[in-house]
Amino acid sequence: QVQLVESGGGLVQAGGSLRLSCAASGGTFSGYPMGWFRQAPGKEREFVALITWSSTRTYYADPIKGRFTISRDNAKNTVYLQMNSLKPEDTAVYYCAADRYPRTLPDTDPTHYDYWGQGTQVTVSS
Repeated sequence: QVQLVESGGGLVQAGGSLRLSCAASGGTFSGYPMGWFRQAPGKEREFVALITWSSTRTYYADPIKGRFTISRDNAKNTVYLQMNSLKPEDTAVYYCAADRYPRTLPDTDPTHYDYWGQGTQVTVSS
């Protein structure tokens, strides 16, 4: 059973940067596309970014294109989300997730993902 643990969240001013990490343990996420999602209070969980196993393809939601970058280090079983030019509307709990059986790329439906981390809070002040 793969376990995912996010870290790197915090409070930052608008325009600032944060780097989130997601470490896998208890197994390997070898071969799995990995995604980042976020959920703001009162809103549904939404897709943020996805990276394929080989890192050859990345996908981003429109609101964060050009500001966020997803990457992974398979040797370290870790996925990253570099977030620059943060805005107050980026405030949310950020989750990483592993998709064992991707139906399509990118798969933006959170219900299709099999493993989830506990989330890390990102708060952007104006």
